[in-house]
Amino acid sequence: MKIALVTAGHHRLGAAIAARLAEAGWALALHSRKPETPDPDLIAVLDRTQVPWHSFTADLNDAAAVAALIPDIASHFGGAPSLLVNNASRFDWDDADTLSHQALLTHFSINTAAPVLLATALAQANAANARACVVNILDQRIRQPGGDQLSYTISKLALAGATEALARALAPKVRVNAVAPGLVIPTPDYSPQQMEALRAAMPLGLLPNPADVADAVAWLADAPAVTGQTLFVDGGAALKSFERDF
Repeated sequence: MKIALVTAGHHRLGAAIAARLAEAGWALALHSRKPETPDPDLIAVLDRTQVPWHSFTADLNDAAAVAALIPDIASHFGGAPSLLVNNASRFDWDDADTLSHQALLTHFSINTAAPVLLATALAQANAANARACVVNILDQRIRQPGGDQLSYTISKLALAGATEALARALAPKVRVNAVAPGLVIPTPDYSPQQMEALRAAMPLGLLPNPADVADAVAWLADAPAVTGQTLFVDGGAALKSFERDF
């Protein structure tokens, strides 16, 4: 049985990634910070595919909880996951005037340290001759960072660097790659006019959807000759410079 851990896997983009992996036959360990029920669309896929799945809770800002997550999954399924999708993120707004020490530490803890520690735990939990895979979810802004949401942006830049460093450190046992999405699921404060303007501003004249990102994750999970790479799934947004968040 092949097992995938998707952090923040019950809702939104994480649910779309989990659904795509279920379609590919992966058993699913769905992580959340507190007890959650999967989105209805994910439940429908789980019911149809009948893949084994279970929910696991862990606060990624808690070192002990991070350390216990993969052993808990291995205990439940009888084996460690061989795919880790680091999808969970802390996302708070700040800029140069409001940036704080605590905000930087919290974003780094959840968005960088936890994914790195889970990746190394994945390597340790799998047998010496096993092959495992990590996919980190980044953000297209890592190519041309803007001037706001600094704590978030800096933590994602750090995770982008960690992707390449871990690809070297964990090879050949674990492949480590990343997907950098653009604007995929807008928050309710985006107006239809804003969405149309953003779509038109993209080099490809479109914005990605969750299925596009999920397909990229699924491809990387099944690409044995690929490691240390980042796929930008963003309608070409990373080719342009934006001073501020969309």
